[in-house]
Amino acid sequence: MSTFADRLLHFLTSFPLPTGLPDEATALSPYQEAMPRELFTRFARRYYHDNQPRIALLGINPGRLGNGRTGVAFTDPVALADHCGIANELPRHRELSSQFVYEVVQALGGPTLFYQDFFLGSLYPHVLLRQGRNYNYYDSPALLKALDPAIRLSLQQQVLEVGLVRRVAVCLGRRNGQHLLRLNQELQLFDQIHVLDHPRYLMQYKRRDLPAHVARYVAVLTACRNQIAAAH
Repeated sequence: MSTFADRLLHFLTSFPLPTGLPDEATALSPYQEAMPRELFTRFARRYYHDNQPRIALLGINPGRLGNGRTGVAFTDPVALADHCGIANELPRHRELSSQFVYEVVQALGGPTLFYQDFFLGSLYPHVLLRQGRNYNYYDSPALLKALDPAIRLSLQQQVLEVGLVRRVAVCLGRRNGQHLLRLNQELQLFDQIHVLDHPRYLMQYKRRDLPAHVARYVAVLTACRNQIAAAH
């Protein structure tokens, strides 16, 4: 029987890359490069090697210096080594989103307990760039229109094939949440979606209140965890 890790690896390595995107955007798959694929495979086999459905925490699309290098969502090379115990020879670059997320992970008991219940991912699984810089799928109307079918497919495959909890999910980012709520009305994948401020936004603009924002995440994720536990 395939594990959550097996199904996730299949999804990420086989999801099609688009061609001819508008607005000078390009898409890259970390999982078609040897290093990110190898690091993510090690991570998935350590933390996702079972059949348990997980509660989704879905970001926008991967960035080139965090997930783009490590293959692991919201996890820079420092977090991958120091928190997740997966040694790597990547430059010890730190990403703001990753720093915030691992504050939350530690507050919820550390990576083993966290990843036992939660899955960190994205609505769209490929890195998007414009003129060499990170780009979001919603940053231009033309790009959003072009990627809309692929985002639908990504959500459906992650929920129905990889195996995500359908009772509740968490969306990271307010604008991201607008699009996920719209798509979910049509696709009916999740019964309930909590929308939280994006980790990068909080680190960049609200850092003074960091403990309160970490506590907010912890409260929402704990409620989700308890909700699923009660259902079983």
